[in-house]
Amino acid sequence: MKRLWKCAVVLGVGLLMTAAVCSGLAAEEQSEKKPQRRPDVIFVPTPQDVVEKMLELAEVTKDDVVYDLGCGDGRIVVTAAKKYGCKAVGIDIDPQRVKESLERVKKNKVEHLVTIKEGDIFQEDLTPASVITLYLLPSLNVKLIPQLQKLKPGSRIVSHSFDMEGVKPEKVVHYEAKDGITHTIYLWRAPIKLEKEEKDER
Repeated sequence: MKRLWKCAVVLGVGLLMTAAVCSGLAAEEQSEKKPQRRPDVIFVPTPQDVVEKMLELAEVTKDDVVYDLGCGDGRIVVTAAKKYGCKAVGIDIDPQRVKESLERVKKNKVEHLVTIKEGDIFQEDLTPASVITLYLLPSLNVKLIPQLQKLKPGSRIVSHSFDMEGVKPEKVVHYEAKDGITHTIYLWRAPIKLEKEEKDER
């Protein structure tokens, strides 16, 4: 009986150790979670004063819902929530960027206004947004056109640095930032139309 009891104890300890190791591996795997796919662009933060200029150009109010596509460290959605008191949603495919955004949201105590989502911006329903902010490559802006065409009339789209080929912007602003660099910001207003469609209507 004693031998059986000792075997049972050893077996129990072994199972507990195995469970602990598996749990640790799962936690490690979660902390090193890889993106759903390779991000389309590398993360380059928009300078804070450029962020504020983008939101100013979009004429954001407390009644808006701001979507930042490829939200990086969350600075745009957090600034929108803090400065204007509006709701904001940040979307990024990279789990590390999502983690950084959530930390910024918590640090600035805007959890009640800001939602951060890990996802593919090209698969997202953007129709709840009244303001879209972008800092993507020109080809990616063009790829978003079918989704942006579904936005409610009057919705605004602002892009840092990059145009949207085939869609004429309402405004183009050249802003000299505190970093000494002149940043270009583009503004479009929904419903957006391709320049080709506008020519056909004339």
